Amino acid sequence: MARRLSARQLRPVGLDFADTAPLRLSFTADLGVAVERVYVALADELEVWPRWFTAVTELRPTAGGKGREVRLKGGGFFEETVLAALPGEQYAYRIDRTNAPGLRAMVEDWHLAVPPAGGARVRWTMAVDGTPALRTVLRLGRAGLGVSFRDAMRKLERRLRP
Repeated sequence: MARRLSARQLRPVGLDFADTAPLRLSFTADLGVAVERVYVALADELEVWPRWFTAVTELRPTAGGKGREVRLKGGGFFEETVLAALPGEQYAYRIDRTNAPGLRAMVEDWHLAVPPAGGARVRWTMAVDGTPALRTVLRLGRAGLGVSFRDAMRKLERRLRP
């Protein structure tokens, strides 16, 4: 039988942690859909995330939209607080509680902009503080996270195109 990991509280950090974390992994993709539509998919259509971000199996809003509960493939989960919800510009959240080993603090920050060719430029930043082992695993897994992000953006773009 698999060992269940206990949930634990992470260190509360603010939005500035996205710029100051000991480890920051950023990925960017250009989508051929309007920035406003991408923002709605990120911030308002939480129940649809599993259709385009396959690592997510369930996502639902909590606290009247000020929080989120996320279930991941493999049994991981996050309880989160939304830190920024700026339509067409930014959507960011802090992980407050998780069963992910080695994690001490984490913010995910989604920045949106309109590139010169139009559409939406999406930059996703994972800002992490964790044990040295976790930081090493994330650095080594950077390429895989990038593939997962690009795949998610392609699926999201297909889903949002009229």
